[in-house]
Amino acid sequence: MVRRLRRPQSLAELALPQRPGALPAQVRILGLDPGSQRTGYAVVETQAGRIAYIVSGAIRTRGESLAERLQEIFVGVESLTSEFRPDEVAIERVFMHRNADSALKLGQARGAALSATFAARPRVFEYAPREVKLAVVGTGGAQKEQVQVMVKRLLNIAGPLAEDAADALAIALCHAHSRRLHGLVSLAVGTAR
Repeated sequence: MVRRLRRPQSLAELALPQRPGALPAQVRILGLDPGSQRTGYAVVETQAGRIAYIVSGAIRTRGESLAERLQEIFVGVESLTSEFRPDEVAIERVFMHRNADSALKLGQARGAALSATFAARPRVFEYAPREVKLAVVGTGGAQKEQVQVMVKRLLNIAGPLAEDAADALAIALCHAHSRRLHGLVSLAVGTAR
């Protein structure tokens, strides 16, 4: 006899933890641009509509095997998470490369970086590369150099900014600007119940 299971109608039925409707006004955001050789990171803080730069950089892996590099990414992001205690994490969504092997490595690096934040229990948000470029530069087809220039302008950063750090900052900025929309959607879903 085959028993049919009823699909749950809400998150409450799944017994998953629910987040309150509106997102807080003051948060610390960790932006991550994962890669198996270099993982860019950035920490910004939003308060009263202002975005303040805290830190950015890249975790450069030295391990010979992929497993060693993934462990270095995990340890590096875990260290950042324990030091800066982000409330929210913004990470680039995986996109399909022409090379399947590269896409798999990118996905594994992304998994290692994201898993390292779980102890802090942040809210996690994903953004497509075109979405990030559109939010920061105004066009989804922007070049890396354009992203770097706009990130520096938006955050008043003087001096050089490495490509990986600029990409992570762009992801964090994209999320900071998108937070209001996420909050409105959460409220709408909450009131529709």
